[in-house]
Amino acid sequence: MPQSLIEQRDEIIALLRDPDYDGDLDELDQRAEEIERKIEAANRRDARLRALQSAALPAGDPQPQPGQRREQPGMQPDSQGTPHPVSAAEAFVRSKALETFRANGHVGKFSIEHRDAPAGTVTTTNGVPTRPERQPGQIPLNPDFPLLIANLLDRQTSSGNTLEYVRDTSGPVAGAGTWNKAAVVPEGTMKPQSGPFSWDTITTSLKVVAHWVPITRQAADDDGQMVGYINGRLTYGLEYKLDRQILTGNGTTEMQGILTTPGIGSYQPGVGSTDVKLITVRKAKTQGELALYPPDAIVLNPMDWQDIELDEDQNGQFRVIANVTDPGAPMRLWGLTVVTSVAMAAGTALLGGFRTGATLWERQGIKILMSDSHADLFLANTLVILAERRANVAVHTPAAFVKVTFAAAT
Repeated sequence: MPQSLIEQRDEIIALLRDPDYDGDLDELDQRAEEIERKIEAANRRDARLRALQSAALPAGDPQPQPGQRREQPGMQPDSQGTPHPVSAAEAFVRSKALETFRANGHVGKFSIEHRDAPAGTVTTTNGVPTRPERQPGQIPLNPDFPLLIANLLDRQTSSGNTLEYVRDTSGPVAGAGTWNKAAVVPEGTMKPQSGPFSWDTITTSLKVVAHWVPITRQAADDDGQMVGYINGRLTYGLEYKLDRQILTGNGTTEMQGILTTPGIGSYQPGVGSTDVKLITVRKAKTQGELALYPPDAIVLNPMDWQDIELDEDQNGQFRVIANVTDPGAPMRLWGLTVVTSVAMAAGTALLGGFRTGATLWERQGIKILMSDSHADLFLANTLVILAERRANVAVHTPAAFVKVTFAAAT
């Protein structure tokens, strides 16, 4: 039986690694190049196949020929060509529960839970978290800036509703010498003890974020409209609120916001300082580095980011933006990922090692419920779609964050 490409590749790799191989090296190199070329061709063919499988015909195209089938909303394959739901909305419209609900004349209620990407994974491009792709549908009522704050954090899954974690209350340090007593120790002598450290055990619960919208029975029978409602209004609204809770949640009746957590660092230019915001961010970054928690991102109010982007040198050239015609360029400043949010008060910013300092714990993915049991809407031939998720933020290392206060404009 002829060898597969993988078997041929492995055979050549073994020969290249063999220090005692005494065959023709030139001939072996030629075989390696040929196998590499064939594998690359196979990969290109596979990528083209996946692209064709996921391609959708534009509106107005002829109907599929016999033997072909145009995919309906919620039936599209994912980016790898795998035909399974890739969003909460798609999982919902493809569910057996919805099919049964429709067959029963929209009577009763049911729910579908859909988990997001695997816990702890974040899609990135050149180290910058990317905005999740959205399916076309309803336009959000209150458009906002890209929701990326949650993607800055370590994200994990909780199996219960109680969240208990240890918070480091040692506070920022001036340098490794204040707590790190590691040293070269002569044989037979006492080893040094590092510290001091102090910890608090925090016990809280995962918080429910939820909202609902009305939908007509006719719209509930249209998969395209259902996907639009769930993605455009419900899912977006949960993400919108989650981002703001991560920043400013009060930690009792709400999630634990980073800005409301005791022990985070702070930086503010001295009285009379003329430092512009660009310089202030750089000095605050140094403070984070001295605390031994190198910052990786900064959250800014859109007005403050505007001031930084429009900062010019003596020649009238922008200092931060090299090409104003490229709206897709990653937002970066002093090596930090920049996230803008109206939840951040103007004149302030939050800088920190987000993945080091906090974890977003999620009990479940987005849960979608539908019911005809709303007293007022039932008589109006209208249903209810509700979306909810359970989550909370564990700010276990407050010293990893620095709240920045910019100097007042003069």
